[in-house]
Amino acid sequence: MALKSTIFKADLKVADLDRNVYADYPLTIAQHPSETEERVMVRILAYALFAHEYLAFGPGISDADEPDLWQRDLTGSIERWIEVGLPDEKRLTRACGRSDEVVVIAYGRAADVWWKQIESKLARLPKLQVLRLPDDATKALASMAQRNMSLATTIQEGQALVSSGDHSVTLDILVLKALETAR
Repeated sequence: MALKSTIFKADLKVADLDRNVYADYPLTIAQHPSETEERVMVRILAYALFAHEYLAFGPGISDADEPDLWQRDLTGSIERWIEVGLPDEKRLTRACGRSDEVVVIAYGRAADVWWKQIESKLARLPKLQVLRLPDDATKALASMAQRNMSLATTIQEGQALVSSGDHSVTLDILVLKALETAR
């Protein structure tokens, strides 16, 4: 018998001072049986970092050909493809071919090793942006996971403050590879 997904509901309040985005998002997130609470919370943080009315959760690890989150325009074209974790080069190259922008939010103990191995291969992808989250902060974020939660996120100058009740976590967002702008 197959294990079922666990459903999380989050009332996410976003105050992104850098992009002037101030909104509330009622989210429903399916946690795949093989997915950790840390990964679920990083996906929610990814939503907050790139909050937009057309941003949605993709099938994630349930479908190897689709992203964790994506933003589509009204024609269905993919404007932003967001990967959480440590995807391989082939996956990112395919994603860059399918969308206008690709973002990787890397986290975990192996993230630095992954980056050293893949950095030179990803340098040729101008549509790709790679962000790195600190391990201790994502572990603390995971401790905030509840089936029903209310989260407030404030984003400013490369930092995200995530609060739930009287618990809060500050995450320094390190840019490993910036999105290349048109010249």
